Amino acid sequence: MRELRTRVREVRRRLAEQGPPWTRDRETDFQTVTLPQRECDELRDLLIAERVQTVVEIGLAYGSSALAIGEALTTVDPPHPRHVIVDPFQESEWSNVGRDLLYSAGLKPIVSLLRTPSSIALPRLLTEGLVADAAFVDGSHRFHEVFVDLYFLRKIVRPGGLLVLDDASAPPVRTAARYYERNLGWTVHAETPRCTALRLPDPAFEPPFEEFQAF
Repeated sequence: MRELRTRVREVRRRLAEQGPPWTRDRETDFQTVTLPQRECDELRDLLIAERVQTVVEIGLAYGSSALAIGEALTTVDPPHPRHVIVDPFQESEWSNVGRDLLYSAGLKPIVSLLRTPSSIALPRLLTEGLVADAAFVDGSHRFHEVFVDLYFLRKIVRPGGLLVLDDASAPPVRTAARYYERNLGWTVHAETPRCTALRLPDPAFEPPFEEFQAF
């Protein structure tokens, strides 16, 4: 696993220094879309501290955060590491550049790429009995879609696990997360300029319907 971790780090380094081999025809698209290298490092360190074995990621794009998650998994080195990624637009919008970078880093054996919307993929994963230690959420930033992602992820991520939200200060993302903080006991575990890591309660619970807290 040490050789694989070294390989992942090298792909991460090249991506940060040289950019991806392909980008959309939009000026500075990679720099705008991708999670910055420093925050990728913080995500990696956070997941290593959690000793993650299974991670769900919503949104792949250029693969920067996915490579950081891959480095975390290869560092923890669990018996059966698993990285489940949901991105229905990886081929049509991103020309598979994120997937190809993951594969070039040697992470294909631990990666499952689901090319369906998260509102379809997450219920299926729940039905299949997937249990994750953490999730990184960087899909649609529309309020209703963020809310649905968080609804299903709270059932997939184990009690006491982490949900890390990218672009957490964006009003739709912040508002969706606030519901779960005020009504379901989620707490802020860590914050960066761009991301917020929320800790799920342990044990999990369902609040009485008459105790709804406006958000």
